[in-house]
Amino acid sequence: MIPVTSFSSSSVKIPKKEEEENEEEKVAQALNYHNQTKHGFSNYARGPRGLDWANQPNPFRRYISAPLIPLLHFPVENQKPNPHDADAPLYSSLFSSLPPPKPISQSTISQLFYDSLALSAWKTTGFSTWSLRVNPSSGNLHPTEAYLISPPIHSLSDSPFVAHYAPKEHSLELRATIPSWFFDKFFPQNSFLIGISSIFWREAWKYGERAFRYCNHDVGHAIGAIAMAAATLGWDVKLLDGFGYKDLEKLMGLDVFPEFKIPSRPIKGKFPDIEFEHPDCLLLIFPNGTNKFDVNYNELSCAIKEFSNMEWKGKPNLLSKEHVCWDIIYRTANAVKKQLTVEMENLPVDEYQSSGICCENSYKGFTVREVVRKRRSAVDMDGVTVMERDTFYQILLHCLPSGSINGGKQRKQLALPFRALSWDAEVHAALFIHRVKGLPKGLYFLVRNEDHLEELKRATGSEFEWEKPEECPHDLPLYRLATVDCQELSKRLSCHQDIASDGCFSLGMVAHFEPTLLDKGAWMYPRLFWETGILGQVLYLEAHAVGISATGIGCFFDDPVHELLGLKGSNFQSLYHFTVGGPVLDKRIMSLPAYPGPGIDA
Repeated sequence: MIPVTSFSSSSVKIPKKEEEENEEEKVAQALNYHNQTKHGFSNYARGPRGLDWANQPNPFRRYISAPLIPLLHFPVENQKPNPHDADAPLYSSLFSSLPPPKPISQSTISQLFYDSLALSAWKTTGFSTWSLRVNPSSGNLHPTEAYLISPPIHSLSDSPFVAHYAPKEHSLELRATIPSWFFDKFFPQNSFLIGISSIFWREAWKYGERAFRYCNHDVGHAIGAIAMAAATLGWDVKLLDGFGYKDLEKLMGLDVFPEFKIPSRPIKGKFPDIEFEHPDCLLLIFPNGTNKFDVNYNELSCAIKEFSNMEWKGKPNLLSKEHVCWDIIYRTANAVKKQLTVEMENLPVDEYQSSGICCENSYKGFTVREVVRKRRSAVDMDGVTVMERDTFYQILLHCLPSGSINGGKQRKQLALPFRALSWDAEVHAALFIHRVKGLPKGLYFLVRNEDHLEELKRATGSEFEWEKPEECPHDLPLYRLATVDCQELSKRLSCHQDIASDGCFSLGMVAHFEPTLLDKGAWMYPRLFWETGILGQVLYLEAHAVGISATGIGCFFDDPVHELLGLKGSNFQSLYHFTVGGPVLDKRIMSLPAYPGPGIDA
């Protein structure tokens, strides 16, 4: 019989010394997972040897018998895009300023989900039909689920409520009504919450042990998608990071799932409990212009404890008949759970910071909805499309966390959509430039937190130039490291995938890694991936806004990337790769509208 451990967290008060020792063990577990799940030239991280199609997880979580509340639909095309159209602002305008906030209503809530987490299309070829969503996902597997926690909304609910978002139906599944005083007592006026959770099994079915990384990329993509859609409505978004894992579990009604017992090694069998949802984070959505507010996490935590006693409607559907448990995923998820942080009570909201503009005419006049709903992950790049240098610089300016800060350093996350996060930027980008007109091919580096600049120079190869490239905007901390044709190199480092070399440029997202975990705690491990996911979301949207495409690359050879950069140890680690360029369209695949979709599951 295989020994098991519980997937649960203790609320018992732990002595300070023991707590510090526990934290060291948790960081060690995160580092162990990270190292064990690296791909190398001679070996890949452990995963299934083939895909068990009979047990491919259903991509749609439903709560059977929960009341289903339909949401409204919206036209994607604007016949005459108008920069002053309050209902359909131009994509590029959001980076300058947000429109006036709209009230919370059936229409605005519908629009928020329609432009962030809904289906964007169905695809079909031969006997296969599958759905695409506005928010990207590794392998289109979509482990991410979302919950609306809201005050009463006319035509949706007469009482404050918790609802699960069902993207296939573009509807809300009403899970519970909550006390009338909950929002009035704890949150600013005209605000609501969105909770995000992950079903690890959906991703592990295909990717095995590395799936925990990809689930957290997807959390970041979802946060970025929600932040962009909220901005269209004049709403700001802030991660409420003082909550503990147990608080989120109760708030979203996820403690209805049976406790999952973790086996001591990878095993296969019928484990319906493995389909539980892991609560990741909670986002507060509120009117733009709100300066600050107090969030009393301690009192909130006490109030949320009562949620377990409420009537929760609906039983979660079964996603697969049989499963494979990659035990290290669940052991690591246990180790990196966030505990309640009672001292984080005052939540300042920094003033909205516009992003730099150096080439406004790079954009094609698309509305936000046209960009977000037509975003696709390119399967192949054409190897010929060339990007203008100013367009390249413009894309990178929107990748900066602090926006345009009049000569100040890039560090704090003030610009859209990074301002949703609660920590200073920890993620940089090593860029492989292939086809940017006016820039030599080569290896470049975007420093997204300039406090790390000197450390990066010391940590990377001594032969690197660290020179600003030609005509680079003064407020863009981009540096040329080496002039070299790195097309074959970038392909080889990204698991020999042509897509990494056939675009205009590709990149590896390099995080300030072990020092961040040691300084803040093991709970920062998934958050570093969230930051890469938000950066990836910006790259996706920027590429489509200038008329090309992009793709996230989760498969890359970790340590060979570090060796190329001269990085030793774990102070900096590459967490996510990306490619941007001209897509190759597969004419064998037909596109169908997202709603109404075919009457079959994907």
